[in-house]
Amino acid sequence: MTSDMVQEEVEESATVLEQPQEISLRRDLVDLVNLLISSTYILRCFQSKWQLIRLKLEHLSSSLAAADHSSNSPRILDLLQSVAATVGEAQRLVVRCADESYSGGKLLLRSDLDVVAAKLDLHLKRLEEVYASGILTIGRAIVLSRPDAGASRDDIRFYVKDLVSRLKIGDVEMRLRALSALNEVLREDDRYARILSVEVADGVASLVTLLEYCGRGDIQEEAAEAVAAVARFDSHKAALVTAGAVAPLIRLLETSGIRMVAKERAASALKMLTENSDNAWSVSAHGGVPALLSICSDESSTSELVRYACGVLRSISGVEEIKRYMVEQGAVAAFIKLTGASDEVAQVQGIELLLAVACHGEQSTSARDGVLGALVRVLDAGSPKAKEVSLRAIENLCITSPSVAVADHLVVSGFLDRALILLRGGEVSVQEAALKAVSRLGSASEAVKRAMGDAGFIPELVRLLEARSFQVREMAAEALAGVLSVHKNRKRFVKEEENLNRLLRLLNPEEKSATKRFLVAALVTLTDHGTTVRRRIAASGCVEHLEKLAETDVAEAKKLIKKLSSANRFTAIFAGIWSS
Repeated sequence: MTSDMVQEEVEESATVLEQPQEISLRRDLVDLVNLLISSTYILRCFQSKWQLIRLKLEHLSSSLAAADHSSNSPRILDLLQSVAATVGEAQRLVVRCADESYSGGKLLLRSDLDVVAAKLDLHLKRLEEVYASGILTIGRAIVLSRPDAGASRDDIRFYVKDLVSRLKIGDVEMRLRALSALNEVLREDDRYARILSVEVADGVASLVTLLEYCGRGDIQEEAAEAVAAVARFDSHKAALVTAGAVAPLIRLLETSGIRMVAKERAASALKMLTENSDNAWSVSAHGGVPALLSICSDESSTSELVRYACGVLRSISGVEEIKRYMVEQGAVAAFIKLTGASDEVAQVQGIELLLAVACHGEQSTSARDGVLGALVRVLDAGSPKAKEVSLRAIENLCITSPSVAVADHLVVSGFLDRALILLRGGEVSVQEAALKAVSRLGSASEAVKRAMGDAGFIPELVRLLEARSFQVREMAAEALAGVLSVHKNRKRFVKEEENLNRLLRLLNPEEKSATKRFLVAALVTLTDHGTTVRRRIAASGCVEHLEKLAETDVAEAKKLIKKLSSANRFTAIFAGIWSS
C-alpha cells in the first residue's frame, strides 16, 4: 500500500465522520478504527510501537462495537469525538511512516507515536469509567450474528473481538451469552481458536480471568470449557500457560460446591496442557499433585473426572522428582484403590500409574506387596483389557525387581492359579500377556518353576504349542523349555507319552508350529532325563529335521544332534560287548 493510497483511505474515512446524520458516529468510528488497524500492517518502521498501538486500537474497537446502540449522552458524544481526533492523528502518522521520508525527523515521529499511544490509553480508561457509571452498557443480546461457514478471516476476527469485549465489560448474563457463543464456534471451527489465541488482544487472558469469577460457577464452567477447547491445539498451549491458566484450573479442582462438569472441563484442560512435559512443573508448583490424587481417591468423583486426573498424573509422572513427590503424597494407595474401580478406563489407568510410580525405584516391602496384591486381584474380576494391562505390569515388575521376594509373593498370592485359568480360557491377548508374565516369573527362581509344575502348567503349555496364534505358540514353547529345566517337571512331562510325541511331531517343517528353537531347547533339556528319552527321539525320525535346523545355525539343534550321536555310539559299544 502506497502513501497516496493510505491518504485516500484517510480522506474517505474522514468524509464518513462528517455525515453523522446518515450513520451513527460510534459505528463510523468502529469502521475507521478497523481501517486504521489494517493499514498499520504494511508499515516497516517502528514496528514494535505500531504493534502496541494496534493492540490498544483493537481493544477500543471491540469495546465500542459491543456498546448499547441507544445511548445518546453528551458525555459519550464528547468521548467519541475525542477518540475520532486521536484516530485521525494516528492515520496521519501511518501516512508519514508509509512514506518513509520521516518528515520532521525520526525522533519527532517516535515522540508522536508515543503521544498517540498515551491518548489511546486515556480513551480506554475513560470508556471503562463510562461503562462503570452505567451511562453506556453492553447490548443485552449478541448484536453480531455468527459468521457463516464460508466467512472470511476478517469477519471471524471481528466476531471474536466482539465476544471478547463482552467478556471484559459485560454484566453476568452478557458474559454467559458470550461464553456460550464462543464455545459453540470453538467446538465447530478450528479457525476460531487460533484467532482467539493469536490475533485478538487479551483473548486468552480474558478466559483465564473468568476461571476465577467469584460466586458464579456457571461462568467458571463455561470459561473452563473454552480454555479446554483452546488447549486442544499444541500451538496455543503456550499462550494459555503464559496467561496463567494452570493455577486457576487447579483451584477449580479444589473448589467445593461447584458442579462436577466444571471440574471435568478444568481437568480436561490440564490433561491437554500437560501433554507437553514442559508444563509438568507448573502443575506441581501450584499444588496440582494433592488435588489430582484427592480426585482419584474420592468416591464422589465421576468416572470422566478420574480419567482426566489420571491423564494429568500420568504425564507429570515422567519427571522423576515429581514422581517421588507423588509417592510421598500417597499416590500408591490412591492408585491401588483405582485398580478396583468399576469403570474400565479408570481401572486401567490406575494399573498403568502403579506401574509408573511403584514398579521403578526402591519401595518398601509392604508397598511392594500391596501393589502385587492389587495387580493379582484384577485378574479375578477385571475386564479383559484390565487383565491384560495388569499382567503386563506384573511382567514389568518382574523385570525391574527380579528378586526372589517378588516371585515368592506372587506365588503365595495365588498368581499362578489365576494365570492358569486365563491360559485355559482367556482371550488371545490375555493369553499372550499371561504367558509372558509366567515365563518372566519362572526365570526368577527354580522354586517358581516347581510351583508351575505343581499347579498344572505343563499340560496347558503343551496344548498351547498348537494354538492358532503364532505368538502364543512361541511363548508357550519358551515357557515350557524353562519349566522342564526342573527334574521333577521332566518326570511329569515324560510320564505322559503323548507329550514327547507332540513335541517331535511339531519339529516337522510342514507343521505350523512354534519357533523351532524353543522346541529343540525343550528336547535338549529332556535328554538329561535318561537314555529312554534319547532313544525315543532318535527313533522318531526327527534327526533329519534337526540337521536342517542345524544348517540354519540353530545352536540347540546342533547340541541335540551331538547328544543323540553320543548316545548312539555308547549303545553300539555296549551292544558289541554284550554279543562277544
